[in-house]
Amino acid sequence: MEEHEKTFIALFFMGVLIAIGKILTSDEQITVRLFFGRVILGAAISVLAGALLIWFPDISPLALTGIGTAFGIAGYQLVEMWLKKRGSALLQGRLKK
Repeated sequence: MEEHEKTFIALFFMGVLIAIGKILTSDEQITVRLFFGRVILGAAISVLAGALLIWFPDISPLALTGIGTAFGIAGYQLVEMWLKKRGSALLQGRLKK
């Protein structure tokens, strides 16, 4: 397995663990839908840190992992807030311009 594949997998699982941690510390009732939705969202947001390799190809794996963790925590909240406000309208085709 090549280095970039290992980094991708590490970022993915870090996002999964962040999402699970956020679910366990929240006051909301945990449902299967909520659990899997947040796990997928957390993993996807953390993997976005891999896009930094386009601008900084020589960035160290530790720095990339740290940025992925930050994206997994902060970016997760922003995406979830956007989805709650606009996502359902977008999916139903009712988004106001």
